[in-house]
Amino acid sequence: MEKEEVVVLVVPFVLQGHLNQLLHLSGLLSSYNLPIHIVVTTTHSRQAKLRIHGWDPTSATNIHFHEFKTPNFESPPPDPNASNKFPSHLLPSFQLPSHLREPFAKLLAEIAPTTRRVIIIHDYLMSSVVQDVVSYENAESYVFHGASAFTTFSYIWEANGRPSLDDTESYMQLTKVPALEGIIPPEILESVMCHSICSTFNSGNLHDTCKVFDGKFIDFLSKQGLAGSTNQWAMGPFNPVAIIDNKNLNKRHKSLEWLDKQPQNSVIYVSFGTTTSFSDDEIRELANGLENSQHKFIWVLRDADKGDIFNGEIRRVELPEGFEERIEETGLVVREWAPQLEILAHPATGGFMSHCGWNSCMESITMGVPIAAWPMHSDQPRNATLVIEALKIGIRVTSSSIDASIRKLMGSDEGDEMRNRAAKLGVDVRRSVDKDGVTRKEIDSFIAHITR
Repeated sequence: MEKEEVVVLVVPFVLQGHLNQLLHLSGLLSSYNLPIHIVVTTTHSRQAKLRIHGWDPTSATNIHFHEFKTPNFESPPPDPNASNKFPSHLLPSFQLPSHLREPFAKLLAEIAPTTRRVIIIHDYLMSSVVQDVVSYENAESYVFHGASAFTTFSYIWEANGRPSLDDTESYMQLTKVPALEGIIPPEILESVMCHSICSTFNSGNLHDTCKVFDGKFIDFLSKQGLAGSTNQWAMGPFNPVAIIDNKNLNKRHKSLEWLDKQPQNSVIYVSFGTTTSFSDDEIRELANGLENSQHKFIWVLRDADKGDIFNGEIRRVELPEGFEERIEETGLVVREWAPQLEILAHPATGGFMSHCGWNSCMESITMGVPIAAWPMHSDQPRNATLVIEALKIGIRVTSSSIDASIRKLMGSDEGDEMRNRAAKLGVDVRRSVDKDGVTRKEIDSFIAHITR
């Protein structure tokens, strides 16, 4: 049997934001006629395919899912009243990698002899899963970092003792980044550090970001080699940049039909991702802020994901009495999974109140929508710093400034200026994937490297 030239194994971490990015990357790589094998748990494979927007991963003939059953860890429900917004109920998810190393090693043993070169792309948080790559001379491993290059560099820069940099402006900017204390629990930091083993077999680093706005920090990572390799590829946006909104489809989401009736740039989209739970008091504050702002809105009101989104009941968040009746003309509350990419791409959407998870940031930047940033935990505060201070396409929101922040973003000259900057940046980022665009060159460079 003739050997394959190059086969790609993709190993995402199991939280939604990580699954989403590497599924989108798999779609990009598959367009280069490379066979893609995605290694994932059975439950999270189903979750990722259910929630993906912009394309259908099951329709790609060269994308293959390898789904492995893992022990059912008992995950407590999200705690909306916790003092720290980190989703500690998902801590059992960080134990899953230890159960995927053996099935991954068996799959690698099957594939490696059948191909000239096997390429492994793994989430940093799955480094311990893929460590058997060192047993195969024809295997190479590439680390995926799921935050902005600004945020990724800041972590690595701090871990290396904040070395002096050539670019004084960037150095000063980095000194303002939020501290990690209180944002990431110590046990998570400890779990993350165990994956630093990948520095011993790292052939390069992939980033879901774009050199149009993050190039300075990609360059820092390249020059310093602080991430285990000087090879860096900024291949984002991974998400589709052209959304075809077919108004004739029967399955079109109600939020898009509602947006069709609204003026251009008149609606603020409000969503806090899959790992944030608000208390009843916080929900009331947010509801009052949206109503008092007197601006149109779509609010995706969902509790944080459970460890297994298909198992058990979902908390139904209660709104203030009469709220939905009062806002019937000006707002829409969505309690199920919403088509975020399509909503952000809609001409009626003029702002995005977000937790600043990197998927949400990249999608908002791609679609040219400014951000009202309300970060909660993990990389989110640092992503917000990039959006607000470096790119100047966002404002900061707190629980006491919800209505004022919305009015500033949606109804002021300053907000219009941010919207104009965001729109221009969106055009530049979307053009980056065109032929001879900076992102297309990065993807082509990576493909040329792994198929050399």
